[in-house]
Amino acid sequence: MSFFDSEFSNEEEFDLPEENFDEELASCKKILESGYVFDSVERIEELIQLSMDIDRYEDALFLLDKFLEIFPYNSDYWLKKGIVLNGLFQFGEALLAYEQSLSLNPNDIETLIDKSATEENLGLYDHSQESLEKVLQLDPENDDALFSLGLLFQRRAHLKTAIEYFNKVVARDPEYSEVYYELGFCYENSAQLDKALESYDKFLELDPYNPNGWYNRGIVLVKMEKLELGINSYDLALSIRENFSSAWFNKGNALADLGRLQEAIACFRKSFEIDKHDEAAVYNIANIYEELDDLPAAIKYYSESIKLNDEYYDAYLSRGFCYDSMGKYQLALKDFNKAISLSQDSAEAWYAKADLEYSLGQIQNSIASYSEAAKIEPNNSEVWFNLAETYFEIGEWLDALKAFDECIRIDPKDATSYYGKAKANFVLSRTQEAIECLKSAFQFDPTIRTEFEKDYPEIKSSKLFKRLIGEI
Repeated sequence: MSFFDSEFSNEEEFDLPEENFDEELASCKKILESGYVFDSVERIEELIQLSMDIDRYEDALFLLDKFLEIFPYNSDYWLKKGIVLNGLFQFGEALLAYEQSLSLNPNDIETLIDKSATEENLGLYDHSQESLEKVLQLDPENDDALFSLGLLFQRRAHLKTAIEYFNKVVARDPEYSEVYYELGFCYENSAQLDKALESYDKFLELDPYNPNGWYNRGIVLVKMEKLELGINSYDLALSIRENFSSAWFNKGNALADLGRLQEAIACFRKSFEIDKHDEAAVYNIANIYEELDDLPAAIKYYSESIKLNDEYYDAYLSRGFCYDSMGKYQLALKDFNKAISLSQDSAEAWYAKADLEYSLGQIQNSIASYSEAAKIEPNNSEVWFNLAETYFEIGEWLDALKAFDECIRIDPKDATSYYGKAKANFVLSRTQEAIECLKSAFQFDPTIRTEFEKDYPEIKSSKLFKRLIGEI
């Protein structure tokens, strides 16, 4: 702290109840306006601190700015201003305040740590790292700096390095509860689920009434396919914070995976009750009704989710499938087109549209849609096969052959595609090519011989044919 600094007083005589805040604020403003503040410095400092404690940041900023007009060389006031501006999400201005504080007191560890957090918020990760490394130069065993470095690398998705820093903190202070929470997150996102569970368990030993800890533990257990245990963890989170919408939502997902669908619906309803903007909860209710084959109810809830978010791709696509199943083809087509408009690169939507167009006899449209799906997912053999069959149906034999070739490229042992290619070659009078394709089809799936005999009864008993395929 600089020569011009003064400590914020915590003396009992200046204790201020929160309910008297506005009255005290008005009084202190009058003192500041009078210019005679020296007898009231501790009083105003306490009010600034209370303003920060109860998130009255605008009031704290007003008081600090007035103080800094009088005490411009007080590094502590500049530090407080940085904290307040950070709380107001004015990160650029906060950084300037921290830098001013450090110009007066270059080696203040608290300021360096707070400055690093603001630099991180601004995306200035290298600068943030430099600030924290300076703290460690001043105090090599500063746990908060080590922890903050871990958080910084975690945010940058450098999870291995983050884990190293967090473990340094654990080695120095095994009771540093927050570090176990962050370790749990890092291990979970590194697919080290056993270590993630161990970390969350340790965190909960130190902080057993933390709902987020139980919630994250539940997520890990579900990922480990221990659904019942995951549900138990969600329940413990909810016993601490009943209005924890994400816990209700995830519990609903776990119950749905267990086939306990009505219980799952109840959880999703509770999640939506808490968060009226949670379109995903409504969507999941619709999903369950679709699974229960209650398509009108499914459509109702898909529509509700769309009301909440009119750009909800999944809801349009799913509602389209329901309409399709109910024979409401034009409504289905409208939804598939809307889904495509929201996600042009969705092969699933193009494929659904193609199938529906084919069913409606819109063959050319169907071919165009299958082709779009194939462009997006060139290794989707099902799309290529349907495209090939559609080309075959309308007599576009050469295009059919190309599409069947794509199927065979994806799966060189695809007997059905070899047979389709054989049929196209027969039509084109490419007998030798057809025979070679038939040989491959019979080799990879002997049962296709039965299908061939039904399709070509005049050929099946031909000695020439048997000779050509090598049977005599």
